[in-house]
Amino acid sequence: MTAYVLETRDVAIHYGGVKALDGVSLTLEKGQIRGLIGPNGAGKSTVIDAITGRRPLTRGQVILDGQDVSQLGAVARRRLGLSRSFQRTSIFTGMPVRKQVELASYKMGVSDSAADAEAVLQELDLARLGDVVAEDLGYGEQRRLDLALALVGRPKMLMLDEPMAGLSVKESLDLAQHLKALTSRWEVSVLLVEHDMDVVFSISDAVTVFELGRVIASGEPAQVRADPRVREAYLGSAA
Repeated sequence: MTAYVLETRDVAIHYGGVKALDGVSLTLEKGQIRGLIGPNGAGKSTVIDAITGRRPLTRGQVILDGQDVSQLGAVARRRLGLSRSFQRTSIFTGMPVRKQVELASYKMGVSDSAADAEAVLQELDLARLGDVVAEDLGYGEQRRLDLALALVGRPKMLMLDEPMAGLSVKESLDLAQHLKALTSRWEVSVLLVEHDMDVVFSISDAVTVFELGRVIASGEPAQVRADPRVREAYLGSAA
């Protein structure tokens, strides 16, 4: 059995002469958080689309828990434990919190969707808001609800695309700590695309840096932060 929950091998997506991704290889171990950073247009969201089956590969493989899922669609990959969130929340604003998490769990085919939903809500401190209609939540709480919807069915792998977008500093740090605790207790692996460098470097076990569809650096956060190519590419004085 593979040591990696997720592995991409030489993944590429080309549109004519445009190389959106060009030979991306990365790995995630059980319970690991890997931050994915880079300038706008570097290919970070495209990587998530490639891994989750939303965009066909020009070449390469996506391996989930030892199984090649490269030819499977997004729904099939989700049922195998590969989940994601989007830059914009996918919550149902007119539906109570608990009801929509239970519905998402039911749609995933979980036998006891009520228990599954309750566990997720407890984990993200949303159980007390179970009867609240989602549009009445604060934005930070809506972001946590969006994460809850991605966590039903206990996925092996969670892809998060800008989960802190629009949050205050306090809300970002709060969500980051929920995420860090979750990976430890549930042993879910996380690929985190995020512009907030304080969040990325504080909770990631490893960081991969993209530029123009290619990996230019990868390793432990301190190692990546000190890399001259990374500082020049886009960390600048923030490094």
